[in-house]
Order: sequence, then structure tokens, then C-alpha cells
Amino acid sequence: MAFCTQCGTRVGDADRYCGKCGAPQPLAGPGATAPPSGPAFLTNVNARTASLLCYIPMVGWIAAIVVLAAVRFRRDHTVRFHAFQGLYLFVAWLIVEWVVTPMFHLPGFPFEHVFPSLFKIAVLLTWIFMLVKVSQGETYHLPIIGDLAERSVSEQV
Repeated sequence: MAFCTQCGTRVGDADRYCGKCGAPQPLAGPGATAPPSGPAFLTNVNARTASLLCYIPMVGWIAAIVVLAAVRFRRDHTVRFHAFQGLYLFVAWLIVEWVVTPMFHLPGFPFEHVFPSLFKIAVLLTWIFMLVKVSQGETYHLPIIGDLAERSVSEQV
């Protein structure tokens, strides 16, 4: 039994195109090999849901890695873009947590908790903003992080 390489819908072995999304399917024949199967739980996840999972605060990086490793989303530019952007947003959180916060822990510095908290709130609000944008079906490129994500996707093609 075969599945669409784009959306994961079941297709017949002789189908040249997916009946749901219209994506061309690889021909099955005596010399053809089956693509490696991905995790079974991704067969019912659509592209928008996979993109949304990449922006869940604090744990979205796990979904992003699973999406990037999944055969099902290997050719889906938008989902891979959101996975990379979600990963880079998590890296921004780590930079705030591991670099910016310790920088402000100086003896006698009056606002040692204010600035790191503002940066953390900014990253958290960005995660929420991206959840809203993706749920509406929009692809929003964040400054700097969006460019890095776009470059990462284009290098993999």
C-alpha cells in the first residue's frame, strides 16, 4: 500500500497522481524501491498542524526535529520552513536564557531581572504570534530568523 509523497493520503500502486492534493507520485515497478517509511503517527497529521506544532513554546523544537526527519514532509517547503524557523526561535530563547540573563547578574546592577524578563517575554510573544499566523494559514518570515530558516530550506533542496 502506498502513500502520497506530499500529503500522506493513501494512493494506489498504479496511481500517477494523488487524488487529494494532485502531487505526482513515483512510479512503482520492478526496479523501484519503496521510500523509507516514517513514523506512523505522522500519517494523519496535515501540513498546517505539523507547522503549528513547531511553534509550541519550550517543546516545539522536538516537533520541528520530527518534522524535519519525516519522509512525508521532505518536499513540503512551507512545513520545513516553519520547522527551521521554530528551531531558530528556540535557539533565540536559549541565547536569552544562557547568555543574556547571566550578563545582567552583576553585583550592584539595579535592573538585573528586568531586562532578561523583557527578552523572554518578547520571545514568548513571538511564539504566540507565529502560532496565530500559522493557524490562519499564513507564512510569516520573522526578521533575521526567517531569513536563516529560508536559507536552511533552500540548501536542503
